[in-house]
Amino acid sequence: MPNFDFDVAILGGGMGGYPAAIRASQLGLKVALVEADKLGGTCLHIGCIPTKALLESSELYHRVAARGPEFGLKVEVVGYDYPRIAERRDSVVGQLYKGVQYLMKKNKIEVVAGRGRVTDPNTIQVDSRPLKAKNLIVATGSSPKTLPGIEIDGKFVITSDHAVMAKDIPESIVIIGAGAVGVEFATFFNQLGVKVTVLEALDRLVPLEDEDVSKELLAAFKKAGIDCRPGVKVKGAKKARDGVSVDTDQGEVWAKELLVAVGRGALSKEIGLEQVGVQLQPNGFIKVDEWMRTSVESIHAIGDVVGGYLLAHAASHEGIVAAEDIAGRRLAPMEQELVTRCTYSHPQVASVGLTEKQAREKGHEVKIGKFPFSAIGRAQIHGETAGFVKIVSDAKTGQMLGTHIIGQDATELIAEPALTQLFQGDAWELGRNIHPHPTLSEAVMEAAMAVDGHAIHF
Repeated sequence: MPNFDFDVAILGGGMGGYPAAIRASQLGLKVALVEADKLGGTCLHIGCIPTKALLESSELYHRVAARGPEFGLKVEVVGYDYPRIAERRDSVVGQLYKGVQYLMKKNKIEVVAGRGRVTDPNTIQVDSRPLKAKNLIVATGSSPKTLPGIEIDGKFVITSDHAVMAKDIPESIVIIGAGAVGVEFATFFNQLGVKVTVLEALDRLVPLEDEDVSKELLAAFKKAGIDCRPGVKVKGAKKARDGVSVDTDQGEVWAKELLVAVGRGALSKEIGLEQVGVQLQPNGFIKVDEWMRTSVESIHAIGDVVGGYLLAHAASHEGIVAAEDIAGRRLAPMEQELVTRCTYSHPQVASVGLTEKQAREKGHEVKIGKFPFSAIGRAQIHGETAGFVKIVSDAKTGQMLGTHIIGQDATELIAEPALTQLFQGDAWELGRNIHPHPTLSEAVMEAAMAVDGHAIHF
């Protein structure tokens, strides 16, 4: 029998890798976690957390500066201190980073600093040290992509990695891509007074969301003064007039900076995977099954590097599924249709399951329940009445197939419909759950009741 140092060795300590390490340790396995940079990965240090910390500051500033009198506030001078905003961002990240480090010690996980490479089905080589393990988990994540003819220089032409850690903000910015990253940064910059232009090659904003959501977000962005241009193809970009000139099929667009937000690519190359037989998809993502198993029996893969929804919470769940599979303690496989999608634009967007179009394409006869936030007391009190909750259900069985929310706190409200879908629940069951009043959650209840035509307040 081979002599293994660990039961599990994990390559990558981000939002997939470190939860996998914790769960494996909880199940009695000896675990090593390899990380080349900082535990927590992209999400904690240059992604989800710092971005949302910035958005919290911009939202508060915008709310007071633009809408103070509406709420009876006498606001004479309101400004912002961007270095202080950045300082708060870093403070939030720092606190959470300390928490992750503590969790590694608490769970007796050996953290190995360095850049690792898979050298055989049971070994991760970190510098001169081979880590021998019965099982390996690859959790190397992803990095921002760009477009042909556009060179990222980190100053005039940037990605989200640069934008989130910037020390100041430009007077104007062009954003290529209207997915989650693009519309979040459009919101952030717009709320701080930056002139924002959004270019999207497809015919609508947030093109992976339900079409009704896209229409609502476009209306909200236009009202906020964001120049949105869907259906525009970008040909290239170059530095011009102390800024960037973007060449499109509809003419030149100029701004002080260009943010490229056109998706992310898998970090699967040059880490030894192909040499040991791990199969990759043509786009570089690792092929896995529902238990996160690769084509090599002893190797699992999780997180952004496997594709699907490139979201931190998806990676964490995949890490738990992989750890439980390795430990022989399977509970439930990974189901992509149960991943909640959250976008922290203004208004927020959140969804789970199938869009109306997807449900029809899969052959479902559907019933739709839709309820506007404008009919909810808490939304009126909050002063945020835009948006709606839309529930897609199977007309024959009543089972919920998808939920789509755009509006205040949508990213919090999506958890209840997601749980209902996990339990394969029907819309009427969600509607019969007694929701507290006055809360925004009543819109979820009313939308569920609206599926059968029983909404009370609309």
